[in-house]
Amino acid sequence: MAEALAPRAARLERSFQAALRKNGYPEPHIRALLPVTPVAAARLGPLSRFLEQVNYSGRRLAKLNVSPAMVSEALASFDELLGPVFGDRFVPAREHLRLATEFVLRDAYYQVREAESQAFFALYQAELEATDLDDLLRRFVKVLAKAFDAAAGRLLFEEGSPSPELAHPLYIEHGQPSECLIGDRELRGRFASYWSYPFGPSAVLQLCFSTPYPWLPREKGMLAVAGARCREAIDRVRMAREIRQLEAASHCIEQEERRRIGRDLHDEVGQALAFLRLELEMLEREAPPQLRPRLGTSRDLAGRTATELRRVVAALSPSVLDRLGLDAAVRHLVERFRRVRETHVRLRGSVAAVSSVSKQVQEAVYHVAQECLQNIAKHTQATRVNLWLRAADKKIRLSVTDNGAGFCADKAWRKPNSFGLVGMRERAALLRGRFVVRSTPGKGTSVLLELPLGDAPVEANGKDSRTVN
Repeated sequence: MAEALAPRAARLERSFQAALRKNGYPEPHIRALLPVTPVAAARLGPLSRFLEQVNYSGRRLAKLNVSPAMVSEALASFDELLGPVFGDRFVPAREHLRLATEFVLRDAYYQVREAESQAFFALYQAELEATDLDDLLRRFVKVLAKAFDAAAGRLLFEEGSPSPELAHPLYIEHGQPSECLIGDRELRGRFASYWSYPFGPSAVLQLCFSTPYPWLPREKGMLAVAGARCREAIDRVRMAREIRQLEAASHCIEQEERRRIGRDLHDEVGQALAFLRLELEMLEREAPPQLRPRLGTSRDLAGRTATELRRVVAALSPSVLDRLGLDAAVRHLVERFRRVRETHVRLRGSVAAVSSVSKQVQEAVYHVAQECLQNIAKHTQATRVNLWLRAADKKIRLSVTDNGAGFCADKAWRKPNSFGLVGMRERAALLRGRFVVRSTPGKGTSVLLELPLGDAPVEANGKDSRTVN
């Protein structure tokens, strides 16, 4: 069949192109259909080589939004051209070639669809797993570079509008004046072609290719959908960041108010109680014998009230944390717990070597440790308690375990009055940390608090700007 086609190949291809143009096929579709005809098979020789070419052209046709039905229609028109040439000759071979070609073309089409689905699922997974905006953008670049077989990729992110040239999709080839628009100088000039696609008012995706590779309609459509998803994800992350900033500001105001209340209680109420206790002691010495027991009881009550007031003031604003730091404050908590409870408490670890622990993180760790020890004292009947405080991998971790009565953690979270657990979880969430409680009735409780030590935001000329690989 190949020998019979050879002398007529050029004429058949011209007739095929004319028929396709008459039926309204655009030139890119016609160029992609020519390599899948029987004439192309005759030129290549072995069937395996031809089917490899069909697979490549099939993926290209899919990215041109040419459906398998349209391809079958085009190949049927080519078969009509072969009728006068072959008549009844080579019918089984022609049918076998047509079926093999259509099978590979359909398989290539669905390969493209499956790759798109996998890419969108990977984008969705990136949104779920990203820890912050930089991590989200980095994951998006990785997914899209893989989806389009790019050699490298960058996502330029800047608060405010990008340059007017980058506000529109651009295909750039090496040596063109527009190559200067590639944001990363390390990539500029190293590749044969580039895509630059705006992802909203503040982000631009730039992909680099080792060969000239103009995007095809389906790829451009996929970029548009990915860009919309990226914009939505960026907006959500920004909103979450703004909420955290507002919560952090509110928390700072709350902590300052707690300190003010603590100072007022210490300076005003504490002094008044001390003066009252002194007056009662003097009255007790001077009073008739029958009144002294009642005055002694009142004096003891004033003393106990002063002690309780000091505990409340310490809880409102732990002065030991301000004076001595987190390690000493936690040790102070443990020592105080040992004095009032017959429980073996073991404290391990230290964060003294870490200089970058913010005041908010120290307060959160201290208050969670304090709340855990109070809960153990009130509810667990534990005989052994282990506290472990350490800093590693840019995180600070507090672990508190006991061998007490335990409880059902799922039910505890659903209780409307679980203020202690909810408060500890909110402190962790406010600082973008993790708070985990594991407990089983009769098997003790384990609490883990994990907080980032924190990095300063990236600032450039007063704007938040990033180039994410």
